[in-house]
Amino acid sequence: MAIDIIECTTPKLRREFIDFAWQIYKNDSYWVPPLISDRTSFYDKQKNLFFKHSDAAMFLARRDGATAGTIVAVHNTRHIEKWKDNTGFFGGFECVNSPDVASALFSAAQTWLRSRGLGVMRGPATLSVNDECGLLVEGFDSEPQVLMTYNPRYYADLIEGCGFAKAKDLLAWWIAIEDGAKAVEGRVGRIAEMALKRGRFSVRHINLNRIDEEFAHIKDVLYSQPWEENWGHVTPTDEEMHHLIHQLKQFADEELILVAEMNGKAVGVAACLPNVNHPLKLAYPSPRTPELITLAKFVLKRRSEVTSARFLVMGVLAEHRMAGIDAVLAAKSYEAVKRKGYIGVECSWILENNDAMNRIIELGGGRIYKRYRLYDRAIAD
Repeated sequence: MAIDIIECTTPKLRREFIDFAWQIYKNDSYWVPPLISDRTSFYDKQKNLFFKHSDAAMFLARRDGATAGTIVAVHNTRHIEKWKDNTGFFGGFECVNSPDVASALFSAAQTWLRSRGLGVMRGPATLSVNDECGLLVEGFDSEPQVLMTYNPRYYADLIEGCGFAKAKDLLAWWIAIEDGAKAVEGRVGRIAEMALKRGRFSVRHINLNRIDEEFAHIKDVLYSQPWEENWGHVTPTDEEMHHLIHQLKQFADEELILVAEMNGKAVGVAACLPNVNHPLKLAYPSPRTPELITLAKFVLKRRSEVTSARFLVMGVLAEHRMAGIDAVLAAKSYEAVKRKGYIGVECSWILENNDAMNRIIELGGGRIYKRYRLYDRAIAD
C-alpha cells in the first residue's frame, strides 16, 4: 500500500496531525486526551517560546489516503550548545501498528535532522525533555499522571524495529499514603523533627496570587540543583520558565508547594501537582466537542475527582543540603497530601542512574511502577 509523507505546513495539516491521536486511542481506557487548544498552541511557532531559539518540523503519514502516523523532528539548539553531542530529537510519534509506516516516518524525521548537520536522533521528546518525554515501556495498567506520557505497548516494537536502542530509562515511583506514613513516622520524620528543633529555617506555602514575585524568590533554588548536570537536562530560558509556571498555576494547589527560607532567602523548594488528568479524562476533550463544554465538565469534576498528586520538584541549595531541609519538605509535603485525602503520590521522573534520589524515594516507601525510555539511533550519511 502506498505511504505518503507530508510536512504539516498549514493549520489544516497541523490539525490533522493533532486529531490523529484519537484514532490510535479510541478504545484505550487509560489514555488522557489533551485539550485541542493546548496542542494547537504547543505546535504554533508564533506562540510556543521554544521556537524562539530552536526549530521543528511536523510530518504525517498517509497510507492509501488515510492518516496512519505522525512524527515531529526537533532541532533543539540549546541542547546542542550545552551538551555538544550533535543530537536531534523526535517526538509526537503516533502510528498504526505497521513497521512500514513507522519506518517511513522515521526516515522523514532523519532526513530533516540530517539536513541540519545532526548525527543522532533521540526520543521521544516533544519538543524537549522539559516537555512530555519518554516512551512508556512498563506500567500500562493505570492512567498517566499530569504532564506524563502514555502510549500503546506496540510502540516499543516499532521503534526498536527501526534500529533504535535504549539510551536511558526514566522512572516513576508510586508512594501509597500508608507507605509514606511509615517513612514520616520513621527515619525521615526523626530527621525532620531534629531539623525543625534547631530552628535555622522556616517552611511556608507558596502564594499563587504573587506568582511572579515567588518565582523571582525561588529562582536560585530551581536553577542551582544537581539536575543541572543530569544526563540530557537543559534549563529552560527565563521566559520559558515564567510561561510554564503561569500554565501550572491554572491547576496548582498552593498547599502542595512549599518554600524553605533562611534569613528571608529561599533555600529549598518542594512542589506537588494535583493529578488533574483524571477529571480531564472524564471531561474527555474531543475534536468533535466544543471546548467550552469540555472545560465546563472539567471544572465541575476537577476537585472531587482528584485522588493523587505528582511530586514534581524537590530542591535544596547545595550549601544547605546537610541541614535536614529536604526531610522537612518531604514530611510536610506528605502531610499536605494526606490532608487532601489523596491515596498516594507519584515521584517522577527520575533518571535510572540517579542513585541518590532513587534511594531516598525508596526509603520514603516508594516502588517503581512505571518506566519510560528514551531511544537513540545514529543518523546515517
